[in-house]
Amino acid sequence: MGVGRGGGNAGAGRRRGGVPVALWVLFGALAAASLGAGAAVGTLLGYEYNLPPVQRLEDYRPDVITTIYSEDGKPIGEFAVERRILATYDEMPPHLLQAIVATEDALFYHHDGVNYFAIARAVAKDFARQSYPIGKGASTITMQLSRMLLESYEKTWDRKIKEIWIARAIEKRYSKRQILTLYANLHIMGPGIYGVAAAADYYFGKQLPDLTLEECALIAGLPRSPSRYSPRAHPDNAKARRDFVLNRMADERMITREEAEAAKRLPIALKPVARDSKAVAPHFVELVRQSLATHYSTDDIWRKGMRVYTTLDVSMQAAARRALQDGLRDFDKKRGWRGPIGHVPPEELGAYAHPSWGASPQPGQPGDIVVGLVQDAAGKEAVVRVGDWRGRVGRQEVAWTKAKAPADILKAGDLAWFRIVSLDGDRRAVELRLEQRPLVEGALVVLQNGTGEVRAMVGGYDFAASEFNRVTQAMRQVGSTFKPIVYAAALEKGMDPDGTVLDEPVSFQDGLGREWTPHNYDRRFEGEITLRQALAQSRNVPAVKIADQVGIQNVVVMARRFGLGGRLDPYLPLALGTAEATPLEMASAFTVFPNLGLQSKPWFIRRVEDYDRIEKEEHSAESRRVLDPATAAAMLDLLQGVVQNGTAAGAKSLARPLGGKTGTTNNFTDAWFVGFTPSLTAAVWVGYDEEKTLGDRQSGGAVALPIWIDCMGEILKDRPVEQFPTVEVAIPADGDPEAPSPIYVEDLPN
Repeated sequence: MGVGRGGGNAGAGRRRGGVPVALWVLFGALAAASLGAGAAVGTLLGYEYNLPPVQRLEDYRPDVITTIYSEDGKPIGEFAVERRILATYDEMPPHLLQAIVATEDALFYHHDGVNYFAIARAVAKDFARQSYPIGKGASTITMQLSRMLLESYEKTWDRKIKEIWIARAIEKRYSKRQILTLYANLHIMGPGIYGVAAAADYYFGKQLPDLTLEECALIAGLPRSPSRYSPRAHPDNAKARRDFVLNRMADERMITREEAEAAKRLPIALKPVARDSKAVAPHFVELVRQSLATHYSTDDIWRKGMRVYTTLDVSMQAAARRALQDGLRDFDKKRGWRGPIGHVPPEELGAYAHPSWGASPQPGQPGDIVVGLVQDAAGKEAVVRVGDWRGRVGRQEVAWTKAKAPADILKAGDLAWFRIVSLDGDRRAVELRLEQRPLVEGALVVLQNGTGEVRAMVGGYDFAASEFNRVTQAMRQVGSTFKPIVYAAALEKGMDPDGTVLDEPVSFQDGLGREWTPHNYDRRFEGEITLRQALAQSRNVPAVKIADQVGIQNVVVMARRFGLGGRLDPYLPLALGTAEATPLEMASAFTVFPNLGLQSKPWFIRRVEDYDRIEKEEHSAESRRVLDPATAAAMLDLLQGVVQNGTAAGAKSLARPLGGKTGTTNNFTDAWFVGFTPSLTAAVWVGYDEEKTLGDRQSGGAVALPIWIDCMGEILKDRPVEQFPTVEVAIPADGDPEAPSPIYVEDLPN
C-alpha cells in the first residue's frame, strides 16, 4: 500500500521496550481463567514467533477499482471485484478523521496500541456476566487493524491475544498518522465497499474533500456494523448511528454542541442508486474493457486499479443518448400502444415493490423512464405509484395512444413505463407521462474529424437489455449512404459535378444474362440532370449509370480505400448500397470529406496508467490520405448540397455549414443518416435487429435524420459557427491553366 516506515508519535504513558507490567498481569489473569498460569508464560513467549510480520501492511495491495475516465477526467465506468478507492491521509477531511477517532478510539493518540484499562474493565464485566468471549469489545483502532492483518474474525482467546501483540508491533513500526490512514482505507463500509473514499463515492457520489460534517459522521459510524447501519437498507438505524457519532465528537470537543445539533437536524441525502441502463456510456465502457483485454490480464483489469483515460465527451454522449432514446421511443409510439408490461393482483397492490425501484430516496430524475404501478384508474385520471411516490395521469399524458381517458387502456394493478416530468419532494408527488419501451433499435456515434477520436457512442436503446454494440458490431446494408463513394470514384475519373446524366428507365444484364432494372425511390424520372442534383435527390438510376461508366470494380476499390471492410460484391446493385458496414465504419468514411481527403483512424483510449500511476500505453491520432484534396473538396460541396437542396434539407434548421447523406434500404429495413460539420461527423442507424421493415416510406430522412438533428443541435448550440476548409488551386509557373496543382489547406478544425 506504500505507507512507508515511520516511528510512532507516542502519547502519554507509551512504553516502547519490553512487555508492560500491566500487560503481563492482564495476560496472566486471562490465561489463569482458561489454561493456568504456568502454560500462559510459554504461550506468550511463542506468540512473538508465530504471528504474521506487520511489514506486510507496507506491501499490502488490496483489489482496487480500475476506473475509466472521459476526456475531461470524469469517471464514466469501472471494473472491480470489490469497490476500493485508496486515499492518502491529506485527502481525508479533518472532520472524518476526528469522527473515526471519537467513535472507535477516543484515546487513540495516547496509547501504544492497546487500551489496557478498557480491556481490564471489559474482562471484569464479562466475568460478572459469565459471558464469552472474555474481553469482548475494548478494541482500539490499532487492534482492529491487527485483526485485518490476521484475516481472522473468530471470537476466541487466541485471536484476542494475537490482536494485542500485533497491535503493539504495529505501533512500534508506524506513526499514528499511518495507522489511521491504513484503517480508513481497509475497513469494510458496505456491500463490497472498502475504505472511506469508496464509501463517500457509493453513498454520496462525492470525493473525500467534498464531504460535509454530517456525511463524515455517517461514514465514521459504518465500521461497527456496515449492514445494520447501512443508510440504504436501514435509514433510521443509520441516522441514529450518525447522531451518536456527532454527539461523541461534541463530547470530545472536536466540534461544538451547536454544530452537532445543527448537523443532526439534516436529513441523509444519498446518491441515487445507479441503474445499469442509466450509466453514462455503457456500450463505450464495454468496448474499452474488450480493448484492454487484448493487452492486459483479467487480474490487471479487475483487481489492479488501472486508470484508463478515453476520448469520450460526456456532454456529447448525453446528447447522443437522449436523442437516440427519444427518437426510438417516438418512432415506436407511432406504431400504437402495445399494452401494460405486467399486472399485480389486487391483494398485493399496497405492498408491491418493483425491483427497479431499489432503495433510492426518489424514483429518478426528470427525463428518466421508470416502471409505475397503477393504483386506481376508475376516474378521469389514473393514480400511479413509483416506490412511495405518487402521480396522476390524465388524458393529455396518454394522448399519443389515441385513448380518450387513461381508464380506456389502464386498470388498477397494471405495470407500465412512465417518463418523470417533475418531482415535488415535499408532497412526494411525481408528474408522469405514459411511455413505451421501443422494439426498434438504433445506434449513434460521433467522431472528431481531424483526429478520429470517438466523442460519443450509443450502441442501442438499453445496455441492460442488450449488450450488443450496434455501433461496432452491427453489419447492416448502408443504402444510399454508399452513393458518395460512387460519386467520389466518378470525380476522380474526371467527371464534372455539374456535368449531366440521364435519369430515365434503363436495364442491365449480368454475366448470366439476367436482366436488372433499377428504379428511383419515387418511381419517377427527371430526364437530364446534373450529378449535383442526382446526389442531392438521391436518384438511383443516375447512381447506377455512373457506377457502370466508372466501372464497378473501381467502385469496390474506392470503398476499400474509404475503410469499408465488409463484403463488396462487384455488381451494379452495389451502387445503391447493398454493401454492409457498421455505423462506426460509415462515420469514419464520411470524415474524408470535411478533412479534404484525409481519414483519421477511429480511436478511443488516450492512455493507460497502472496502480502506481506509471504510464503503460499512450495513443495519438493516425491518418491516411484517401482522396486528393481537389476531389474531396468537390465531394464536400456536393454533400453540402444534400442538406441545402436535397433529402437532408431538414438539417438546415441548424443554420450551420453541414453536409451528409441519407440512406434507406430495400423494404425500408434500415434507415441511415451520416452527416458532418467542419469538426464533427455523426452516423445514425435505425432498424430492427431481426431486419424486418420499419414501415412504408420510413426512410433515412424520415427516421434517422431527425435523431441526428436532435443530437447535433444539442451539441452545437453553444459552439461558434465553423466554416469548412477550402482548397486553393495554384497556377503553375509556366502559366498553363490546364495543369492545376491543388494546395491542401492544413488548418482543419479539430
